[in-house]
Amino acid sequence: MLPKQEVVAMLLAGGQGSRLGVLTRNLAKPAVPFGGKYRIIDFPLSNCVNSGIETVGVLTQYQPLELNEYIGNGQPWDLDSTNAGVHVLPPYQKNKKSDWYKGTANAIFQNIPFIERYDPEYVVVLSGDHIYKMDYSKMINYHKEKDAACTIAVYEVPLEEASRFGILNTNADGSIYEFDEKPKVPKSNQASMGIYVFSWSKLKKYLEEDDENPKSQNDFGKNVLPAMLNAGERMFAYRFEGYWKDVGTIESLWESNMDLLNPNISLDLSDDEWKIYSRNPVMPPHYVAKGAHVQNSLVAEGCNVYGEIDFAVLFAGVYVAPGAVVKDSIVMPGARIEEGARVQYAIVSENSVIGANAVVGERPEEMENKDDWGVAVIGPGCTIPPGTVVEPKAMIDAEEVK
Repeated sequence: MLPKQEVVAMLLAGGQGSRLGVLTRNLAKPAVPFGGKYRIIDFPLSNCVNSGIETVGVLTQYQPLELNEYIGNGQPWDLDSTNAGVHVLPPYQKNKKSDWYKGTANAIFQNIPFIERYDPEYVVVLSGDHIYKMDYSKMINYHKEKDAACTIAVYEVPLEEASRFGILNTNADGSIYEFDEKPKVPKSNQASMGIYVFSWSKLKKYLEEDDENPKSQNDFGKNVLPAMLNAGERMFAYRFEGYWKDVGTIESLWESNMDLLNPNISLDLSDDEWKIYSRNPVMPPHYVAKGAHVQNSLVAEGCNVYGEIDFAVLFAGVYVAPGAVVKDSIVMPGARIEEGARVQYAIVSENSVIGANAVVGERPEEMENKDDWGVAVIGPGCTIPPGTVVEPKAMIDAEEVK
Protein backbone atom coordinates (compact mmCIF):
# COMPACT_ATOMS: atom_id res chain seq x y z
CA MET A 1 0.00 0.00 0.00
CA LEU A 2 1.35 3.41 -0.99
CA PRO A 3 0.85 6.50 1.18
CA LYS A 4 -2.85 7.35 1.34
CA GLN A 5 -4.13 10.00 -1.05
CA GLU A 6 -7.43 11.69 -0.24
CA VAL A 7 -8.13 12.21 -3.94
CA VAL A 8 -7.13 10.26 -7.04
CA ALA A 9 -7.93 11.60 -10.52
CA MET A 10 -8.65 9.25 -13.42
CA LEU A 11 -8.29 10.88 -16.83
CA LEU A 12 -10.06 9.14 -19.72
CA ALA A 13 -7.77 9.59 -22.73
CA GLY A 14 -8.48 6.55 -24.88
CA GLY A 15 -11.10 7.83 -27.31
CA GLN A 16 -10.58 7.52 -31.04
CA GLY A 17 -11.70 11.03 -31.92
CA SER A 18 -13.04 9.95 -35.32
CA ARG A 19 -14.81 13.29 -35.90
CA LEU A 20 -11.38 14.94 -36.13
CA GLY A 21 -10.69 12.89 -39.24
CA VAL A 22 -7.09 12.90 -40.47
CA LEU A 23 -5.91 14.74 -37.34
CA THR A 24 -6.45 11.61 -35.25
CA ARG A 25 -5.79 8.88 -37.80
CA ASN A 26 -2.51 8.04 -36.09
CA LEU A 27 -2.85 10.10 -32.93
CA ALA A 28 -4.96 9.91 -29.78
CA LYS A 29 -7.32 12.88 -29.54
CA PRO A 30 -5.87 14.20 -26.24
CA ALA A 31 -2.46 14.45 -27.96
CA VAL A 32 -3.71 16.77 -30.73
CA PRO A 33 -1.75 20.06 -30.71
CA PHE A 34 -3.58 23.11 -29.37
CA GLY A 35 -2.94 26.80 -28.89
CA GLY A 36 0.53 27.11 -30.38
CA LYS A 37 2.47 25.18 -27.72
CA TYR A 38 0.13 22.76 -25.98
CA ARG A 39 -1.64 19.44 -26.43
CA ILE A 40 -5.30 19.08 -25.43
CA ILE A 41 -4.37 16.85 -22.48
CA ASP A 42 -2.28 19.66 -20.96
CA PHE A 43 -5.45 21.32 -19.72
CA PRO A 44 -6.87 18.57 -17.45
CA LEU A 45 -3.34 17.62 -16.30
CA SER A 46 -2.56 21.23 -15.38
CA ASN A 47 -5.95 21.57 -13.69
CA CYS A 48 -5.08 18.58 -11.51
CA VAL A 49 -1.73 20.05 -10.45
CA ASN A 50 -3.19 23.50 -9.81
CA SER A 51 -6.02 21.91 -7.79
CA GLY A 52 -3.59 20.06 -5.50
CA ILE A 53 -4.29 16.57 -6.90
CA GLU A 54 -1.02 14.65 -6.78
CA THR A 55 -2.04 11.27 -8.23
CA VAL A 56 -3.41 11.00 -11.76
CA GLY A 57 -4.11 7.87 -13.79
CA VAL A 58 -4.26 8.46 -17.56
CA LEU A 59 -6.28 5.72 -19.26
CA THR A 60 -5.08 5.27 -22.83
CA GLN A 61 -6.22 2.95 -25.60
CA TYR A 62 -6.44 4.30 -29.16
CA GLN A 63 -3.09 5.19 -30.85
CA PRO A 64 -1.34 5.73 -27.49
CA LEU A 65 2.33 5.82 -28.56
CA GLU A 66 2.79 9.57 -29.04
CA LEU A 67 0.56 10.39 -26.08
CA ASN A 68 2.56 8.05 -23.82
CA GLU A 69 5.83 9.60 -24.98
CA TYR A 70 4.45 13.08 -24.43
CA ILE A 71 3.35 12.38 -20.85
CA GLY A 72 6.58 10.55 -20.00
CA ASN A 73 7.32 10.72 -16.28
CA GLY A 74 5.02 13.71 -15.76
CA GLN A 75 7.83 16.17 -15.01
CA PRO A 76 6.43 19.16 -17.01
CA TRP A 77 3.30 19.10 -14.83
CA ASP A 78 5.21 18.38 -11.59
CA LEU A 79 3.62 14.93 -11.53
CA ASP A 80 6.80 12.89 -11.14
CA SER A 81 6.94 12.29 -7.38
CA THR A 82 8.07 8.92 -6.02
CA ASN A 83 4.84 7.87 -4.32
CA ALA A 84 2.28 9.69 -6.45
CA GLY A 85 2.50 11.44 -9.85
CA VAL A 86 1.02 10.55 -13.23
CA HIS A 87 0.62 6.94 -14.39
CA VAL A 88 -0.27 5.84 -17.92
CA LEU A 89 -2.80 2.99 -17.68
CA PRO A 90 -3.43 1.08 -20.93
CA PRO A 91 -5.65 -2.05 -21.01
CA TYR A 92 -3.75 -5.13 -19.91
CA GLN A 93 -4.20 -8.87 -20.02
CA LYS A 94 -5.69 -10.62 -16.99
CA ASN A 95 -7.52 -13.88 -16.36
CA LYS A 96 -5.90 -15.35 -19.52
CA LYS A 97 -7.70 -12.92 -21.81
CA SER A 98 -7.05 -9.46 -23.16
CA ASP A 99 -9.74 -6.89 -22.40
CA TRP A 100 -9.99 -3.59 -24.22
CA TYR A 101 -11.78 -0.87 -22.31
CA LYS A 102 -15.40 -1.49 -23.25
CA GLY A 103 -16.70 1.88 -22.06
CA THR A 104 -15.91 4.76 -19.73
CA ALA A 105 -17.12 2.91 -16.64
CA ASN A 106 -15.34 -0.30 -17.61
CA ALA A 107 -12.08 1.64 -18.03
CA ILE A 108 -12.27 2.76 -14.40
CA PHE A 109 -13.43 -0.70 -13.28
CA GLN A 110 -10.39 -2.36 -14.82
CA ASN A 111 -8.17 -0.01 -12.83
CA ILE A 112 -9.70 -0.56 -9.40
CA PRO A 113 -6.41 -2.18 -8.22
CA PHE A 114 -4.54 1.01 -9.16
CA ILE A 115 -6.98 3.21 -7.26
CA GLU A 116 -7.00 0.91 -4.22
CA ARG A 117 -3.23 1.31 -3.82
CA TYR A 118 -3.86 4.86 -2.62
CA ASP A 119 -6.96 4.13 -0.48
CA PRO A 120 -8.66 7.39 -1.55
CA GLU A 121 -11.81 8.92 -0.12
CA TYR A 122 -12.71 10.49 -3.46
CA VAL A 123 -12.12 9.77 -7.15
CA VAL A 124 -12.33 12.50 -9.77
CA VAL A 125 -13.14 11.22 -13.27
CA LEU A 126 -12.11 13.53 -16.12
CA SER A 127 -12.18 13.64 -19.90
CA GLY A 128 -9.02 14.18 -21.91
CA ASP A 129 -10.52 16.20 -24.76
CA HIS A 130 -11.87 19.43 -23.26
CA ILE A 131 -10.32 22.92 -23.16
CA TYR A 132 -10.97 24.71 -19.85
CA LYS A 133 -9.42 25.87 -16.59
CA MET A 134 -11.11 24.57 -13.45
CA ASP A 135 -10.25 24.28 -9.76
CA TYR A 136 -11.31 20.73 -8.94
CA SER A 137 -10.70 21.35 -5.22
CA LYS A 138 -13.73 23.65 -5.11
CA MET A 139 -15.88 20.95 -6.68
CA ILE A 140 -14.54 18.37 -4.20
CA ASN A 141 -15.36 20.69 -1.28
CA TYR A 142 -18.88 21.15 -2.67
CA HIS A 143 -19.17 17.35 -2.89
CA LYS A 144 -18.16 17.06 0.78
CA GLU A 145 -20.57 19.79 1.89
CA LYS A 146 -23.46 18.01 0.20
CA ASP A 147 -22.40 14.61 1.58
CA ALA A 148 -22.85 13.38 -1.97
CA ALA A 149 -22.18 10.01 -3.54
CA CYS A 150 -21.62 11.70 -6.90
CA THR A 151 -21.23 15.28 -8.05
CA ILE A 152 -21.42 16.19 -11.73
CA ALA A 153 -20.02 19.41 -13.19
CA VAL A 154 -22.60 21.12 -15.38
CA TYR A 155 -22.36 23.86 -17.97
CA GLU A 156 -25.29 25.78 -19.39
CA VAL A 157 -25.53 25.34 -23.15
CA PRO A 158 -28.00 26.84 -25.62
CA LEU A 159 -31.23 24.86 -25.40
CA GLU A 160 -31.14 24.14 -29.14
CA GLU A 161 -27.80 22.32 -28.62
CA ALA A 162 -28.76 20.49 -25.43
CA SER A 163 -29.75 17.26 -27.20
CA ARG A 164 -26.03 16.63 -27.92
CA PHE A 165 -25.23 16.30 -24.20
CA GLY A 166 -26.18 14.40 -21.10
CA ILE A 167 -28.75 16.71 -19.52
CA LEU A 168 -29.32 17.08 -15.77
CA ASN A 169 -32.57 18.15 -14.20
CA THR A 170 -32.17 19.46 -10.66
CA ASN A 171 -34.05 20.64 -7.62
CA ALA A 172 -33.55 24.07 -6.05
CA ASP A 173 -30.79 22.73 -3.76
CA GLY A 174 -28.80 21.40 -6.72
CA SER A 175 -29.75 17.76 -6.16
CA ILE A 176 -30.25 15.77 -9.34
CA TYR A 177 -33.61 14.08 -9.85
CA GLU A 178 -33.24 13.12 -13.51
CA PHE A 179 -30.43 12.40 -15.95
CA ASP A 180 -31.13 12.16 -19.70
CA GLU A 181 -28.34 11.02 -22.01
CA LYS A 182 -28.70 13.08 -25.24
CA PRO A 183 -32.50 13.55 -25.01
CA LYS A 184 -34.45 14.41 -28.17
CA VAL A 185 -36.51 16.94 -26.20
CA PRO A 186 -34.31 18.25 -23.35
CA LYS A 187 -36.05 19.58 -20.24
CA SER A 188 -33.18 21.89 -19.29
CA ASN A 189 -29.92 23.28 -20.65
CA GLN A 190 -27.73 21.96 -17.82
CA ALA A 191 -25.23 19.81 -19.70
CA SER A 192 -22.88 17.32 -18.07
CA MET A 193 -19.25 18.27 -18.67
CA GLY A 194 -18.06 14.69 -18.20
CA ILE A 195 -16.35 15.74 -14.95
CA TYR A 196 -17.37 13.71 -11.91
CA VAL A 197 -16.44 13.55 -8.23
CA PHE A 198 -17.33 10.24 -6.58
CA SER A 199 -17.06 8.99 -3.05
CA TRP A 200 -14.83 6.02 -3.80
CA SER A 201 -16.70 3.45 -1.69
CA LYS A 202 -19.91 4.24 -3.60
CA LEU A 203 -18.31 4.29 -7.03
CA LYS A 204 -16.55 0.98 -6.48
CA LYS A 205 -19.83 -0.69 -5.55
CA TYR A 206 -21.63 0.52 -8.69
CA LEU A 207 -18.69 -0.30 -10.97
CA GLU A 208 -18.67 -3.87 -9.71
CA GLU A 209 -22.43 -4.19 -10.16
CA ASP A 210 -22.19 -2.71 -13.65
CA ASP A 211 -19.50 -5.19 -14.64
CA GLU A 212 -21.72 -8.08 -13.58
CA ASN A 213 -24.59 -6.87 -15.77
CA PRO A 214 -24.25 -8.51 -19.23
CA LYS A 215 -26.72 -6.01 -20.73
CA SER A 216 -24.75 -2.94 -19.66
CA GLN A 217 -22.80 -0.80 -22.11
CA ASN A 218 -20.38 -0.09 -19.25
CA ASP A 219 -20.80 3.66 -19.69
CA PHE A 220 -21.12 6.33 -17.00
CA GLY A 221 -23.83 8.37 -18.71
CA LYS A 222 -25.88 5.43 -19.96
CA ASN A 223 -25.49 2.99 -17.07
CA VAL A 224 -23.65 3.91 -13.87
CA LEU A 225 -25.12 7.37 -13.25
CA PRO A 226 -28.74 6.24 -13.92
CA ALA A 227 -28.19 3.23 -11.64
CA MET A 228 -27.01 5.48 -8.81
CA LEU A 229 -29.93 7.84 -9.36
CA ASN A 230 -32.48 5.01 -9.41
CA ALA A 231 -31.02 3.68 -6.16
CA GLY A 232 -31.65 7.03 -4.47
CA GLU A 233 -28.00 8.02 -4.00
CA ARG A 234 -27.26 11.64 -3.16
CA MET A 235 -26.26 13.22 -6.46
CA PHE A 236 -25.63 16.92 -7.03
CA ALA A 237 -24.85 19.28 -9.88
CA TYR A 238 -21.87 21.63 -9.60
CA ARG A 239 -22.27 24.70 -11.82
CA PHE A 240 -19.24 25.82 -13.82
CA GLU A 241 -19.29 29.30 -15.34
CA GLY A 242 -15.85 29.68 -16.95
CA TYR A 243 -14.69 28.89 -20.47
CA TRP A 244 -15.24 25.27 -21.55
CA LYS A 245 -15.26 23.68 -24.96
CA ASP A 246 -15.43 20.08 -26.11
CA VAL A 247 -12.98 20.02 -29.04
CA GLY A 248 -14.23 16.79 -30.55
CA THR A 249 -14.96 18.20 -34.02
CA ILE A 250 -12.91 20.10 -36.61
CA GLU A 251 -15.10 23.18 -36.19
CA SER A 252 -14.88 23.23 -32.38
CA LEU A 253 -11.11 22.67 -32.45
CA TRP A 254 -10.67 25.56 -34.89
CA GLU A 255 -13.04 27.79 -32.91
CA SER A 256 -11.31 27.12 -29.60
CA ASN A 257 -7.91 28.00 -31.07
CA MET A 258 -9.35 31.20 -32.54
CA ASP A 259 -10.90 32.03 -29.15
CA LEU A 260 -7.36 32.45 -27.80
CA LEU A 261 -7.04 35.51 -30.06
CA ASN A 262 -10.32 37.05 -28.90
CA PRO A 263 -9.88 39.52 -26.01
CA ASN A 264 -13.51 39.03 -25.05
CA ILE A 265 -13.04 35.31 -24.33
CA SER A 266 -12.17 34.38 -20.73
CA LEU A 267 -9.58 31.66 -21.48
CA ASP A 268 -6.37 33.45 -20.43
CA LEU A 269 -3.17 31.47 -21.02
CA SER A 270 -1.08 34.27 -19.50
CA ASP A 271 -2.59 33.88 -16.02
CA ASP A 272 0.33 33.26 -13.61
CA GLU A 273 -2.08 32.05 -10.93
CA TRP A 274 -3.35 29.17 -13.07
CA LYS A 275 -0.68 28.13 -15.53
CA ILE A 276 -1.18 25.57 -18.25
CA TYR A 277 1.97 23.44 -18.34
CA SER A 278 3.29 21.51 -21.32
CA ARG A 279 6.27 19.62 -22.67
CA ASN A 280 7.99 22.02 -25.05
CA PRO A 281 10.56 21.55 -27.82
CA VAL A 282 13.96 23.15 -27.35
CA MET A 283 14.00 25.60 -30.25
CA PRO A 284 15.38 29.09 -30.83
CA PRO A 285 13.18 32.19 -30.49
CA HIS A 286 10.80 32.90 -33.33
CA TYR A 287 11.99 35.24 -36.06
CA VAL A 288 9.90 37.87 -37.84
CA ALA A 289 11.68 39.23 -40.93
CA LYS A 290 11.76 42.81 -42.16
CA GLY A 291 8.74 43.35 -44.34
CA ALA A 292 6.70 40.60 -42.67
CA HIS A 293 3.30 41.52 -41.31
CA VAL A 294 2.13 39.92 -38.07
CA GLN A 295 -1.16 40.90 -36.48
CA ASN A 296 -3.29 39.44 -33.67
CA SER A 297 -1.58 36.05 -33.78
CA LEU A 298 0.20 33.51 -31.58
CA VAL A 299 3.69 32.65 -32.82
CA ALA A 300 5.58 29.85 -31.07
CA GLU A 301 9.33 29.31 -30.75
CA GLY A 302 11.31 28.27 -33.80
CA CYS A 303 8.98 29.98 -36.29
CA ASN A 304 10.32 31.98 -39.22
CA VAL A 305 7.83 34.49 -40.59
CA TYR A 306 8.60 36.35 -43.82
CA GLY A 307 5.04 36.71 -45.10
CA GLU A 308 1.74 37.93 -43.66
CA ILE A 309 -0.17 36.35 -40.77
CA ASP A 310 -3.36 37.69 -39.23
CA PHE A 311 -5.58 36.01 -36.64
CA ALA A 312 -3.44 32.88 -36.83
CA VAL A 313 -1.94 30.33 -34.45
CA LEU A 314 1.53 29.13 -35.47
CA PHE A 315 3.11 26.20 -33.63
CA ALA A 316 6.82 25.57 -33.14
CA GLY A 317 9.04 25.46 -36.22
CA VAL A 318 6.53 26.83 -38.74
CA TYR A 319 7.91 28.61 -41.83
CA VAL A 320 5.91 31.28 -43.67
CA ALA A 321 7.66 32.33 -46.87
CA PRO A 322 7.77 35.81 -48.42
CA GLY A 323 4.48 36.65 -50.11
CA ALA A 324 2.60 33.88 -48.28
CA VAL A 325 -0.57 34.80 -46.37
CA VAL A 326 -2.04 32.94 -43.39
CA LYS A 327 -5.33 34.22 -41.96
CA ASP A 328 -7.88 32.77 -39.54
CA SER A 329 -5.95 29.50 -39.48
CA ILE A 330 -4.00 27.04 -37.37
CA VAL A 331 -0.59 25.87 -38.57
CA MET A 332 0.82 22.96 -36.57
CA PRO A 333 4.48 22.12 -35.78
CA GLY A 334 7.02 21.97 -38.58
CA ALA A 335 4.65 22.98 -41.38
CA ARG A 336 5.81 25.17 -44.30
CA ILE A 337 3.76 27.71 -46.20
CA GLU A 338 5.69 28.44 -49.40
CA GLU A 339 5.99 31.67 -51.37
CA GLY A 340 2.73 33.16 -52.59
CA ALA A 341 0.54 30.51 -50.94
CA ARG A 342 -2.69 31.61 -49.28
CA VAL A 343 -4.09 29.75 -46.26
CA GLN A 344 -7.37 30.92 -44.75
CA TYR A 345 -9.93 29.31 -42.47
CA ALA A 346 -7.86 26.15 -42.36
CA ILE A 347 -5.96 23.72 -40.16
CA VAL A 348 -2.55 22.70 -41.54
CA SER A 349 -1.18 19.66 -39.67
CA GLU A 350 2.35 18.82 -38.57
CA ASN A 351 5.16 18.68 -41.13
CA SER A 352 2.90 19.53 -44.05
CA VAL A 353 3.95 21.70 -46.98
CA ILE A 354 1.65 24.11 -48.78
CA GLY A 355 3.26 24.62 -52.19
CA ALA A 356 3.97 27.98 -53.82
CA ASN A 357 0.85 29.90 -54.89
CA ALA A 358 -1.48 27.17 -53.58
CA VAL A 359 -4.78 28.26 -52.03
CA VAL A 360 -6.17 26.43 -49.01
CA GLY A 361 -9.65 27.34 -47.75
CA GLU A 362 -11.83 30.36 -48.44
CA ARG A 363 -13.34 33.24 -46.52
CA PRO A 364 -17.10 32.74 -45.96
CA GLU A 365 -17.94 36.29 -47.01
CA GLU A 366 -16.33 35.63 -50.39
CA MET A 367 -18.47 32.57 -51.13
CA GLU A 368 -21.68 32.63 -53.15
CA ASN A 369 -23.26 29.90 -51.00
CA LYS A 370 -22.18 30.30 -47.38
CA ASP A 371 -23.69 26.88 -46.56
CA ASP A 372 -20.76 25.35 -48.46
CA TRP A 373 -18.25 26.99 -46.13
CA GLY A 374 -16.22 25.00 -43.64
CA VAL A 375 -12.70 24.64 -42.27
CA ALA A 376 -10.25 23.05 -44.70
CA VAL A 377 -7.92 20.46 -43.14
CA ILE A 378 -4.51 19.37 -44.42
CA GLY A 379 -3.43 16.12 -42.77
CA PRO A 380 -0.03 15.38 -41.21
CA GLY A 381 2.88 15.10 -43.62
CA CYS A 382 0.94 16.27 -46.70
CA THR A 383 2.56 18.15 -49.55
CA ILE A 384 0.09 20.29 -51.49
CA PRO A 385 1.52 20.85 -54.99
CA PRO A 386 2.17 24.42 -56.18
CA GLY A 387 -0.90 26.22 -57.52
CA THR A 388 -3.36 23.69 -56.08
CA VAL A 389 -6.74 24.95 -54.80
CA VAL A 390 -8.07 23.18 -51.70
CA GLU A 391 -11.78 23.89 -51.21
CA PRO A 392 -13.51 24.70 -47.90
CA LYS A 393 -14.50 21.62 -45.88
CA ALA A 394 -11.88 19.54 -47.72
CA MET A 395 -9.90 17.06 -45.63
CA ILE A 396 -6.68 16.05 -47.35
CA ASP A 397 -4.76 12.93 -46.37
CA ALA A 398 -1.10 12.39 -47.23
CA GLU A 399 -2.05 9.28 -49.20
CA GLU A 400 -4.26 11.34 -51.50
CA VAL A 401 -1.51 13.65 -52.71
CA LYS A 402 1.31 11.18 -53.29
